[in-house]
Amino acid sequence: MRLLPYILYFAFYLTNLWCEIKPNFILIFTDDQGYGDLSCFGSTTIKTPNIDRIAREGRKFTSFMVASPVCTPSRAALLTGCYPKRVGMHQHVLFPSSKKGLHPKEYTMADHFKSLGYATACFGKWHLGHHQQVLPTSNGFDTYFGIPYSNDMNHPDNKGRPPGGHAGMDVLWTDPESTLTKWKTPLYENEKIIELPVDQRTITRRCTQKSIDFIKANHKKPFFIYIPHSMPHIPLYVPDEVRDPDPRNAYFNTIEHIDSEVGRLLDTLDKLKLTGKTYVIYTTDNGPWLSFRHHGGSAGLLRDGKGTTFEGGQRVPCVMRGPGIMAGTECDQLMGTIDLLPTFASITEKALPQGKKIDGVDASGLLTGKGSPPRSEFIHYSSRGMVEGIRQGNWKLLIKKKKGKSAITNEVLLFDLKNDLGETNNLASQKPGIVEKLTKRMILVDDEITANSRSPWIMP
Repeated sequence: MRLLPYILYFAFYLTNLWCEIKPNFILIFTDDQGYGDLSCFGSTTIKTPNIDRIAREGRKFTSFMVASPVCTPSRAALLTGCYPKRVGMHQHVLFPSSKKGLHPKEYTMADHFKSLGYATACFGKWHLGHHQQVLPTSNGFDTYFGIPYSNDMNHPDNKGRPPGGHAGMDVLWTDPESTLTKWKTPLYENEKIIELPVDQRTITRRCTQKSIDFIKANHKKPFFIYIPHSMPHIPLYVPDEVRDPDPRNAYFNTIEHIDSEVGRLLDTLDKLKLTGKTYVIYTTDNGPWLSFRHHGGSAGLLRDGKGTTFEGGQRVPCVMRGPGIMAGTECDQLMGTIDLLPTFASITEKALPQGKKIDGVDASGLLTGKGSPPRSEFIHYSSRGMVEGIRQGNWKLLIKKKKGKSAITNEVLLFDLKNDLGETNNLASQKPGIVEKLTKRMILVDDEITANSRSPWIMP
């Protein structure tokens, strides 16, 4: 009994020491932002000084890939470290009428951090199932606040949406009140709708404020915050006091508002002296929605955008800052969102559970610049979940189904990304051996994923 106070004190000391050592993680995941939509990635029309600060104080990743060119499967891949097909979330996006979601039995990023005693939160767009059984609070997050699916979807059946297209978005932008009069998009807190319709003018700011409040409440213990902003997915909205009334500037205005909110997050970390022990990652779910013109972004020098397996659809901007990441550096090695979970597992020194195969690899060496490239290939799946391509080194093969008048044919495309980042020069006819080799490998990988795929959650 005499030793009990000492034992308790020692346990308290070890707990505090553990909290001091474990780094925090903030993952900011925007929606439909293009490769060319940050100043640090070459934009001359959009000013992003706060996101640029992350790159300046950390590392810029210029060959960073998402596992799908559309929302739902891309998010499933990010959180599970799997190609979407492996977890049954590959067949395009979910809608308010959908009756499935990411299975709670999957091991997510949030599950990993929660198992280590982290406080976990999701503030933003979920889009992995809006039913109570599959919301963030059933997938490892202590708390949730945000829109359960895309911000252009209406509760409960997606009916009554205003006219679309860039012209329709012009009308909505010039009428900020349209967020309340033209939409029925819900806002959730944990498992309940708390606002219908959500005021989308303030949603980016409110999700940021929730994140700041969460940091302040948990700054003495390790935390993981996932901030999947619903913007810049259309319809675009910003607070009235920062809004540019010209709809031609709507997209620029929205990205710069996101940037200012990132600045508030970074300032909070500075004030609480958490900057040196917090990883901050900024990236996006897929490329820009080009058909919306000035309401969509730019893929920069890349070909095409959202919904395609060309680089503009799946290569996204990514910057990271945190312990061990050398300031002002750049990495052009192949890496993707599916690698973040095993990378975080390596950083936190806890192995992922056995028995659930994933497709991601530990890329922690790329963060510090001290390790060899862990990823040698990347499989490209279409927005509908069909295997469509593979990249190995600088070679990228795409085999696209092409509908003719009487039959469906394969369009075979082979690009040398080192010398042709814009994918303009098809070398398939000149390199039949490479086409054959990559085709066999693509089919082999897809066959394994298909054979060992797991089912999503489906409403009983």
